[in-house]
Amino acid sequence: MEIKVVKIKKPDEMNFILGQSHFIKTVEDLHEAIVTSVPGAKFGLAFCESSGPCLVRWSGTDKELTELAKTNALELAAGHSFLILMRDMFPINILNVVKGVPEVCRIFCATANPVDVIIAETEMGRGILGVVDGLKSRGVEGEDDIRARKEFLRKIGYKM
Repeated sequence: MEIKVVKIKKPDEMNFILGQSHFIKTVEDLHEAIVTSVPGAKFGLAFCESSGPCLVRWSGTDKELTELAKTNALELAAGHSFLILMRDMFPINILNVVKGVPEVCRIFCATANPVDVIIAETEMGRGILGVVDGLKSRGVEGEDDIRARKEFLRKIGYKM
């Protein structure tokens, strides 16, 4: 077995969700879940099929994001994994509906951070062991940091 690291390639500010599912209809079901929960959603998604022709299956509403999802998925090439890249929305807007899709088994991360995906490769194929989501913690927040966090959440409209 070989352990590999695959970096997710995306613009710095772009959010995405990386998960695992179990069936080819994941692509259509994720697409429907997203567009019915966020009108006008801009996203691209790709799914790594792990039987039959073993293709990267894809869908989306934004050509650039869809191409980026396909490129990253092919680089991962890890059975039954999926990526959803999004614009003008955040994972929090769709995470529960994504988790509610019957084929979805797990979510590895939902972030805009830089991400390294830790892959195990055997003779049979590839699987995701986990992710490194962002940077190492540097300390514990103080009173000024708490105040800044609360102000930020209100500034972006997530708290009143």
